[in-house]
Amino acid sequence: MKRREFITLLGVAATWPLAARAQQPGMPVIGFLDVRSPDGMTDRLRAFREGLKDSGYVERGNVAIEYRWAEGQFDRLPALVTDLVRRNVAVIAATGGTPAVLAAKEATTTIPVVFLIGEDPVRLGLVPSLARPEGNLTGINVFTGELTAKRLELLREIVPGAARIAVLVNSANATTTETTLRDMQLAARAMGLQIQILNASISREIDAAFATFVRERPEAVFVGIDPFFNSRRAQLVNLASRHAVPAIYGLREFAEIGGLMSYGTDIVDAFRQVGIYLGRILKGTKPADLPVVQATKFELVINNQTARMLDLTVPPSLLAIADEVIE
Repeated sequence: MKRREFITLLGVAATWPLAARAQQPGMPVIGFLDVRSPDGMTDRLRAFREGLKDSGYVERGNVAIEYRWAEGQFDRLPALVTDLVRRNVAVIAATGGTPAVLAAKEATTTIPVVFLIGEDPVRLGLVPSLARPEGNLTGINVFTGELTAKRLELLREIVPGAARIAVLVNSANATTTETTLRDMQLAARAMGLQIQILNASISREIDAAFATFVRERPEAVFVGIDPFFNSRRAQLVNLASRHAVPAIYGLREFAEIGGLMSYGTDIVDAFRQVGIYLGRILKGTKPADLPVVQATKFELVINNQTARMLDLTVPPSLLAIADEVIE
């Protein structure tokens, strides 16, 4: 046998056990759809697998997972989920926010879909009610969109003289952006604040947005909830630090790497809950019999080191209610 042929056969033999196990009769396959890339998702994926394990399923043990990452390109989602449907997966986890869930809903009415979404799934038409989803979709609602007014209040409290707030949103994520801006305008009007809206859907547009902040000097920045922004959190936090702009974010991961403040749901635990729901469906429970879980825990994380760098004094009232103060 020629050496090249031997190496080829050896390579096939090395990969065969994993492929064979994924195709064994009785081993279900989960389709995992996310608009982001796997970079920076380590903690969330670990929690997701823990949720599966709590339900009796271990990846590459008695369940296989087909991951599909859109790498921030929303227009790739329909093709990615169509591929999962064509592979006849047992259930789909749509964790990349509204665009991923809508793509899954459009692709199948029969394969169960467990979503993780920050907006009201009833208003979006995903389910007729939270208690009785009825169709093939159910999941976790983490309330990221509904907390817009509260985030604005917290930002105003830590920057008490603020009158002009810049709002950064992702225009490519139309549904979420529309909700954010509607809630933001209502809250800003009630507080007597002026807002300036800037869009960014690619990395260089984030740079351009901060260049605008430098020129026009708003007193603070409100970063909208968006999977793309989460994937670019290091860039956003570094720019805010470099230009000394106070900013608030929706996820604690921003504050942990130097962002001034975050307020939102425990997103890692939400991924664990997705895993639990997937396990229950694999065991035979219908999505229609699993009510949509609503987040009940919200975290306020303040980076006091960043506050001092920005020459801000965090009010004792905020320190008293913070879930974590990073020194």
